[in-house]
Amino acid sequence: MSSHVDEACLACPNDRREGDEHESNDLRRCGKPGMSADRKAAVWIGVLYIIGTVALVLSLVVMGGLLAGPAYLVQVAAQPNQVAIGALLALLAGFALALVPVVFWPIGRRYNETLAMGYVVFRGAIETVIYIVGALGWLLLIPLSTQPDAAPLAGLVRTADPVIWEQVGIFPFVLGALMFYVLLYQSRLVPRWLSTWGLVGAALYIVAPLGSMFELSLGFFMVPLALQEMVMAVWLIAKGFDPSAIAAESAGETSRWQIAASTVSAT
Repeated sequence: MSSHVDEACLACPNDRREGDEHESNDLRRCGKPGMSADRKAAVWIGVLYIIGTVALVLSLVVMGGLLAGPAYLVQVAAQPNQVAIGALLALLAGFALALVPVVFWPIGRRYNETLAMGYVVFRGAIETVIYIVGALGWLLLIPLSTQPDAAPLAGLVRTADPVIWEQVGIFPFVLGALMFYVLLYQSRLVPRWLSTWGLVGAALYIVAPLGSMFELSLGFFMVPLALQEMVMAVWLIAKGFDPSAIAAESAGETSRWQIAASTVSAT
């Protein structure tokens, strides 16, 4: 049964209150001190967002202009450790961000299982594969940079690199983000100004890869969503999901179980 207090605490129906303070009191009275599972999940989601974002930014900084210019293979051969670190940071970012929908799944499915599953598929699975492919491409350039006859294959990898990161990878990211923020908006698990900011940011985010197809530099359209994710991460760590939204869903779940039990008893 879904609740900010687990099944063992359902025996204390009068202890269920709105707000963090009341939730803490509920847990103590029901013999379950400490944070609830939903509160822990919120903290983990916030931490994973920060880890993923910082790792991704660092990977881009480390890679810098290594793949720019006609002498990119010479630069890779001269700094293989730098390329390897950039790839490992990209993998760290991919796996950290992939865990966000996994941690959110038990909570999100209570409100909209379709959107929660879509979030897992697009951001937890497809986007992770893209991170792995992109990072492996960087790692592949290290041995290729030392082989004189490997220039054609290296050129193919280098040509595919911006397509993977700047175009292909953006679409599952945006689709997953839209599903996530629609679910948050519907459920009120976070303030609606925060989920609305995410929806607008996701819609703007897609403009950048579309512009790159026409050789337009529109990366600034990615900024609103990047800022929103960091604000939301801090919010979830500091405050967690809205206790009133958790309580409302829990009350509805309890009522459904009671109705089902009454129906079974009547038959």
